[in-house]
Amino acid sequence: MAKIPQFIIAAPTSNSGKTTITLGLLRAMENRGLATQAFKVGPDYIDPKFHKVACGHVGVNLDLFMMSKEDIHHTYASFIADKEAVCIEGVMGLFDGAKKSEGSTAALSKVLKLPVILVIDAKSVAYSVAPLLYGFKNFDPEIAIAGVIFNRVNTASHYQFLKEACEDVGIPSFGYVPFIKSCEIPSRHLGLSIEDMEGYNPMIDTMATAIEKTVNIDLLLELCSQERPKTAIKIAEKSLKTLRIGIAKDAAFNFSYVQNIRAFKEIGDVVYFSPLEDTTLPDVDLLYFPGGYPEFYLEKIASNKSMRTAVKSFAVNGGRIIAECGGMMYLGSEIYDENGRSFEMCGVFSFKATMKKMKLALGYRTIQLGETVLKGHEFHYSMLLDNHKTPSIGKVFNAREAQVPTKIYRTNNVWATYIHCYLGTLEGLKIVLKELDLKIT
Repeated sequence: MAKIPQFIIAAPTSNSGKTTITLGLLRAMENRGLATQAFKVGPDYIDPKFHKVACGHVGVNLDLFMMSKEDIHHTYASFIADKEAVCIEGVMGLFDGAKKSEGSTAALSKVLKLPVILVIDAKSVAYSVAPLLYGFKNFDPEIAIAGVIFNRVNTASHYQFLKEACEDVGIPSFGYVPFIKSCEIPSRHLGLSIEDMEGYNPMIDTMATAIEKTVNIDLLLELCSQERPKTAIKIAEKSLKTLRIGIAKDAAFNFSYVQNIRAFKEIGDVVYFSPLEDTTLPDVDLLYFPGGYPEFYLEKIASNKSMRTAVKSFAVNGGRIIAECGGMMYLGSEIYDENGRSFEMCGVFSFKATMKKMKLALGYRTIQLGETVLKGHEFHYSMLLDNHKTPSIGKVFNAREAQVPTKIYRTNNVWATYIHCYLGTLEGLKIVLKELDLKIT
């Protein structure tokens, strides 16, 4: 079986330059004619969208907290089956996990048996990087450090110290990237819309050009090549294709795991609609409102009264709905912006959401529903008001198994929560559908 380059971009800490170097490498490989698949370790929605801008294919999340190892292997193998190169962007520091190194980039590298390329921010370090590299090389012998790319190195003399450190530790140095102010990426929150992301093409081109000049890409691809994993592509039974599913998808609602959409397609025919632009709902058995940035489109959402009325009517008349985070906020009665202005929403739930006094809620979540369990991730700055009387189900725990106050709201056949649930397997999706009294047979 032919070998293809497969590697993970990791770093000792966050903010080392993983994303910009990943995007530059993705573009550089595409420029070389390699059909490239990107992945993202962890639950992040934004970086996979950047990946699509860089290489034409959306990044796919690989998350050991939410996904089983079997699901990780199947997802990875199926998405690279027709690709010629694979680049996985890590999360935080190499060994940073939900508990110690559990679910970390390092843990994923061991599950998939893939080499790691370390990105080191060398702005304020020279030969002293040697003990750092030595520690990362030897801390866990199961992890293969294929080499290093140094970030924010502006002179050849500076790089010489760094290269000598690599030689003495016994780790290849693939080269360096200078500090390029135009290649900085702003904070992920507060809204990189899909349209905004396309504007990063010039930045990605600049980074790819810089990498070509000072990084030995040929050596990197050679040292990271290994056999493509075998996979048995799962084919859903035709008897499962019994539903028609409407998925909200526009600038305001677009945060959904690729695997969730795949799972929906296994059980039915998927049609997309826009709460921003459309005035009527498609004729469906189930609606899915993923998260996104409704807070940036409040005037437009509020003015689309026809759609809001249609959504409420669907819910009141027994329609099945799954809504997450921004989608849940849309189903409430109102959303207050940062200045306290109120915008009317669908009114499926009586609670309100507010962006005033924003405070981050973040972390992995386990949803306990009787004997069944769902996994997901919570990330939002808004909060709910007047939600204490809204019926909720189940219990929610964080990664350290402590109960948290996050709720799973239910009214009629509507399921809503701040949690971005991983529904990427048929088993997981069936749990939610069972709660909504929706059978797939």
